[in-house]
Amino acid sequence: MEAILVWGIPLLSLIFLVFIFILLKRNRGLKGLLRSEAQAKEILARAAEEVEKIKKLAEAEVQEKDAARQAEFELQTREKRRKLSELERRLLNKEEALERRLQNLERKERELSGKERRLYVKEKELESLEQKINETLQKQTEILEHLSGLSQEEAKNMLIRRIEDEAKLQAAQAIRRIEEETREKSKALAKEIISNAVQRSAADHVVETTVSVVDLPSDDMKGRIIGREGRNIRALEMATGVDIIVDDTPEAVILSSFDPLRRELAKMAIEKLVADGRIHPARIEDIVEQVKVELEEKIKQEGENTLYELGIQNMHPELVKYLGKLKYRTSYGQNVLQHSKEVARLSALMAKELGAEVNVALRAGLLHDIGKAVDKDYEGTHTELSVELTKKYGESEAVIQAIASHHRDIDFPSVEAVLVQAADTLSAARPGARRELLETYIQRLEKLEQIATSFDGVAKAFALQAGREIRIIVDAQKISDDRATVIARDIAQKIKDELDYPGQIKVMVIREMRAVEYAK
Repeated sequence: MEAILVWGIPLLSLIFLVFIFILLKRNRGLKGLLRSEAQAKEILARAAEEVEKIKKLAEAEVQEKDAARQAEFELQTREKRRKLSELERRLLNKEEALERRLQNLERKERELSGKERRLYVKEKELESLEQKINETLQKQTEILEHLSGLSQEEAKNMLIRRIEDEAKLQAAQAIRRIEEETREKSKALAKEIISNAVQRSAADHVVETTVSVVDLPSDDMKGRIIGREGRNIRALEMATGVDIIVDDTPEAVILSSFDPLRRELAKMAIEKLVADGRIHPARIEDIVEQVKVELEEKIKQEGENTLYELGIQNMHPELVKYLGKLKYRTSYGQNVLQHSKEVARLSALMAKELGAEVNVALRAGLLHDIGKAVDKDYEGTHTELSVELTKKYGESEAVIQAIASHHRDIDFPSVEAVLVQAADTLSAARPGARRELLETYIQRLEKLEQIATSFDGVAKAFALQAGREIRIIVDAQKISDDRATVIARDIAQKIKDELDYPGQIKVMVIREMRAVEYAK
């Protein structure tokens, strides 16, 4: 029993304590559950408030958008109504105008109908009157034939002969009077024409087209340019193909050649030699070669300046070079580049006024004579060469066709082609623009050089002394001294047969043998 008490009391105490612990844990869990439930309710309440707020904001935004759309719709509706009202007003005005026009037409139609009836009545009256007149004339003719004893045909012939005799007499008197007046006025008219021609073609202009003047720092430089026994001036003339005239003009030498490119080459070379100070045949050849490169660059720059001046873009570089060469070409005394720029401007102005393609007219006007920049060895007219060049370097078909027709070689394909032809005529026909004598002179010199270079073994040919002399340089490897004499005689004979020229032409054939070796 005691054992039961000893072990039972602690066991009961332990069980009691465990029960108490379980009760305490359960009570704490219930309190946490209650707190969680309260927090959940609070969160749900806050969420409901947030949802309500969001709902109210959304409803306000929807109302605001509805109001904006409504306002926009009303604005568009008002604008459409305004346009419809304006359109309706215009239609009413047009309807009224058409109605007035219809009324005018009906009125004019009534007037024309009245006039037509009156004209018909007058026509019938005139026909009746004409018939009466014809009958009267017939009776009078029969009476006259009976009285005169002549038929109508015989009387008519007699009258015609009398009128012819009177007309011839009056014509002879008029011709005699006109001749007398012409003789009286011819002297004054001739003087006026000659004075105008002299004013328009001053002598120094013609000289400037075939000569250039190079200024020198002193007259002593003339002797250095001539060189010992004239070797320097001969080297210059041979290298450039220009006749160098050293006369009494102080501090200047004159370069004479029909080819402006050669004159410019010689001028630049002499200026460089004078500045350098070393003047001898070898140095002259080096300088001439350098100047050729510089002249090419100058020609290119001149072409680019022309494009910039006219506002033209995207042109092939080779065409730009040919444009620069036109500065050194003339046609009947007129500078071809200046003429081309004039034609381009005139074509563009007329195209703008007519609503045509300004760019096509501008480019075609500028390039219409580009074939004149091609070396004379190429065959074909300048129009054919111009077409070939522009086609080769990518110009448009409209530009090419306008160029092809500027001398009416083909029918005009477009309005721009007509404008280019008209502008070309305007530029060439203005007073003082061209001189046919100068062009004939240049053609004669070019023909002279062509005859010389047509012979085998001829390396270069230069027409000098205004065409009175031609210097021919032959290849020493192909032509012997004896053969050079034969070539000179053959060229002279061919010039005599094929060329018209005043006076005589000196043919000089030069055969030079050079031996070159380098000391290393």
